[in-house]
Amino acid sequence: MNFAVRINPASLDRQALYQAIADQVGTPAFVYDLDKISQHYRDYANALGDGNLLCYAVKANSNLSVLRHLVALGAGFDIVSGGELLRVVRAGGNPAKVVFSGVGKSDAEIRLALDMGIKCFNVESESELRRISRQAVDLGKVAPISIRVNPDVDAQTHPYIATGMKDNKFGIAMDQALACYTLATELSNLRIVGVDCHIGSQLTQLAPFADAFERVLALVDQLAEQGIHLNHVDMGGGLGIAYGNENLPDKASYLALFRETLAARGLQLIIEPGRSLVGDAGVLITEVLCIKDTAEKRFVVLDTAMNDNLRPALYGAKHRISVLQSGCTEPARACELVGPVCESADVIARDQKLALDEGDLLLVHDVGAYGFAMSSNYNARPRAAEVVIAGEAYTVARERESFNDMLKGETLYWNQ
Repeated sequence: MNFAVRINPASLDRQALYQAIADQVGTPAFVYDLDKISQHYRDYANALGDGNLLCYAVKANSNLSVLRHLVALGAGFDIVSGGELLRVVRAGGNPAKVVFSGVGKSDAEIRLALDMGIKCFNVESESELRRISRQAVDLGKVAPISIRVNPDVDAQTHPYIATGMKDNKFGIAMDQALACYTLATELSNLRIVGVDCHIGSQLTQLAPFADAFERVLALVDQLAEQGIHLNHVDMGGGLGIAYGNENLPDKASYLALFRETLAARGLQLIIEPGRSLVGDAGVLITEVLCIKDTAEKRFVVLDTAMNDNLRPALYGAKHRISVLQSGCTEPARACELVGPVCESADVIARDQKLALDEGDLLLVHDVGAYGFAMSSNYNARPRAAEVVIAGEAYTVARERESFNDMLKGETLYWNQ
């Protein structure tokens, strides 16, 4: 990767890099620290051990430069669409280290994955199992499959990101899993290779993982009794990051729940971290557009909005805020940071006590996961620039969208 801009190492600090990016790239801009991603990956890899596989959850952040960096580190990938598979391949990823999750794989996506030779499909329904079989027969290929089971475990996380309870759309109920595996042995052109379980995102305790793992192991034993022997157990991702004062288990303690038990059974361990690899490696640089005082509160209007970072509006998520550059000499005041989008939900952060003037710069922290990935053009707003940094250098990884970029593919209809 060629870094276009370097600053003087003698003055090296992240604040200086952020300031340089704001000056030369503009705002809003997402900035991803590749050094921090490397450290998180090494922490996982050291605890994971040889023979096991980390498959990064692409949905968290699919920027090509981030993916390319993870390829260089040795990662596999967990995808949920054909588009994500194509991004992985464009970044140099090996399809043989890709697992394909998601409840609604289309025929075209299945065929693409079969043609590219992915590691396995994480199958989420009987219907999907039959569909994969049909496509594999049609292409004259054998599809490696893993059944995603739903263990009905409360992950104790936000309901929108819980995936392992019986009322969630994901996976196959434990009491139906054996029948689904049996069906897989009867259908043509399928090869059973594993079992998959993912109970949710932003988990801050180990107990739900342990509970789910116990149920998965019971299924593995039940399958073995029926002559169905697996190659791997995929325990998903879900380990959280500290958006505030959360006490988090370390990666080694998390992996210790599974590693030795599976090694003793001759089974490969696969994990699918996303947020915990990239979440705290990202910041969003934003400028204060205006300050609006009302009888009720002070609103600080930023040039970033819910179309850039949807999490606060969607989940009520809270992000740490810090001041990058301010010329304000007045005392700090309580304020609400909001965006320009015409929705009352467009609040970046509440209950902030800051000293700010128009034109000042702020950092919204911990946006490396589900920030740009969930962004949109709502209110006809162009998506932000993306920048990656490593050491004392940075480069633009994705240019800021232009108005013409947003119009690409549209046509004018004239009623004549």
